[in-house]
Amino acid sequence: MSTPFDTAVIDNALADLTQGEKTWAATDLRRRRELLDELHALTARDAEAWVAAARTIKQLDPDSPLVGEEWMSGPMTMLAGAKALSESLAALEQGASPLDGVELGTAPGGRVTVPALPHGIYDKLLLSGFSADVWLRPGVDGATARRKAGLAQLDPAATKGVGAVLGAGNIMSIAPLDTLYELYANNRVVALKLNPITDPLLPVFRAIFAPYIELGVVRILTGGAPEGGYLVNHSLVAHVHMTGGAPTHDAIVWGRGEEGARRRAEGTPALDKPITSELGGVAPVIVVPGEWSPADLKFQAEHVATQRLHNGGYNCVAAQTVVLSADWPLKDQFLTELRAAIDQAPARTAYYPGSADRVAGALETYPDAGRVNGRVLVENLPTSDTPLLRTEYFSPVLGVVELPGSGAEFLGNAVDFANDELMGTLGANIIAHPGTIKALGGALDTAIEKLRYGTVALNAWTGLAFLTPRASWGAFPGHTLDDIQSGVGVVHNAFLLDDVERTVVRGPFRPAPRAILAGEFTLSPKPPWFVSNKTGTSTGRKLTDFYGDGKIRRLPGIFASALRG
Repeated sequence: MSTPFDTAVIDNALADLTQGEKTWAATDLRRRRELLDELHALTARDAEAWVAAARTIKQLDPDSPLVGEEWMSGPMTMLAGAKALSESLAALEQGASPLDGVELGTAPGGRVTVPALPHGIYDKLLLSGFSADVWLRPGVDGATARRKAGLAQLDPAATKGVGAVLGAGNIMSIAPLDTLYELYANNRVVALKLNPITDPLLPVFRAIFAPYIELGVVRILTGGAPEGGYLVNHSLVAHVHMTGGAPTHDAIVWGRGEEGARRRAEGTPALDKPITSELGGVAPVIVVPGEWSPADLKFQAEHVATQRLHNGGYNCVAAQTVVLSADWPLKDQFLTELRAAIDQAPARTAYYPGSADRVAGALETYPDAGRVNGRVLVENLPTSDTPLLRTEYFSPVLGVVELPGSGAEFLGNAVDFANDELMGTLGANIIAHPGTIKALGGALDTAIEKLRYGTVALNAWTGLAFLTPRASWGAFPGHTLDDIQSGVGVVHNAFLLDDVERTVVRGPFRPAPRAILAGEFTLSPKPPWFVSNKTGTSTGRKLTDFYGDGKIRRLPGIFASALRG
């Protein structure tokens, strides 16, 4: 039986928003941009309170380097997103396209690409050697991309009703960023319902959204599943956006239990309005065999461990399946380093509900798995029909699959495996030595094109696309309600691009200074988001301060902290 709650709170919020929609329709581009700038200033002001609340939720020691995750994936990402969106609004305000002055590129299949990173000199300094490009769908030309950039802000008076946003409980910038995307990309006023896990952030979110709340275009609600169900099914709600798991999505769309199964079989959704979603999945890390040094093996093992263990493993795009070549002479050495990287990663509390049960379920299914500090590593996985390939564990569970071949043969096998055997299409990672990349030539471009994922990262983690405000974030297009996989639609996308297919991220194979000595130009040391980074908190805080006020005098401190990591 559902817990009773006061429906009047939601009714009143939605009534306010129906009036607020009229206000939003009458709010011109200049004022909409000013609101973003005000939110940016308020986020910078309250960044400390934001991180303190997030640290409490995740039960992190104040001195832990893991607190850096909360600075970088919290207020820092929000600051970057608000600023990038403000710049797009400024272009539209002047009658220009957000893409004016942006040099477009090309990708396989005749696709147009839009550079999302680096964007400006500070990106080149702070993320030296990293890049991200948004690939548009085949057939979209550059002129069309420039003309359509701006989405609903091309006609701001044409509002689209009230949007209900169901916030995530894992990464603390997701809910506020999704709120901005509804307001600006889709021109909807927003009823944001927080995930109960994030309720301690309610005062911070109300503070940073105060200008929007006062205008009547945002309301922030709390509560559990009953409140969420009442909200999304309310007659005043025109659209739903959610971040979470596919089972939650399906319960909203079809209903639960036997009735839900019947509706799904009949194709008659219980939800009577459109829904967009970001739902995670089983993300692969394809490790292409090559001539790696001992330092390469150690660094990339820490890289893979980070892709699984960042935020305790509670990320929609957390790596869950490592794909290795059974014929790689260095395979066993890499696995030894991977075990060590997982073992030596800082211990942390399993704060996300249900994690212990999911870990226990994995151990029951795979009794021979390695385990330490609540983490599970399952080696020698079957290549099909096994739960770890089809179930998003959303916990520190990592599997290893071995496929035959080397070079282009292995890469082709790995791409087919990722596309055909793994659930979800949110993000896929490839790790390859620069010499191997050169030898692969066009085969690597073909592999990236063939991967059906919303973000593909080469020698970087797909999580970097989440941190990049002008990158798109979401599943590969084409999913349907009855086979939702990783969801429908994108968010972030601060250029406000239409016809997005995916984002492709690239990074350096080695950190500086070792990379420079090997002929790979990058100034980036070990990335501050690595779980093995010793100065993650210091660097994350300094980066947030810089994104808040843009003062150049902060750069030496950022570089000094990053180099000590």
